Amino acid sequence: MSKRRNHDAAFKARVALEAVKGERTVSELAVAYGVHPTMIHQWKRSLLEGAAGIFERGGKVAAGSEIGEDTVRDLHAKIGEMAVANDFLSRKLKPWIGK
Repeated sequence: MSKRRNHDAAFKARVALEAVKGERTVSELAVAYGVHPTMIHQWKRSLLEGAAGIFERGGKVAAGSEIGEDTVRDLHAKIGEMAVANDFLSRKLKPWIGK
């Protein structure tokens, strides 16, 4: 039984782009790259579904990954609480650690 291989994103993109071009069949690509045709179909589908996200906001933010202002505000508040707790604990521990 063969071991599963993990292909990097660049390899998947290259194979999917070749499949989209249509110069060779999926079966020919599968033989050439040593992957199953089903995987090539999945990569091609993922490429076509995610292609629109490249042009959104200059391609810097993936679709659905924006963080709301409320979440950022809550995270900043939590960071502040943790900073205060760390300062308090460091002052209380000074007699025991000798610094």
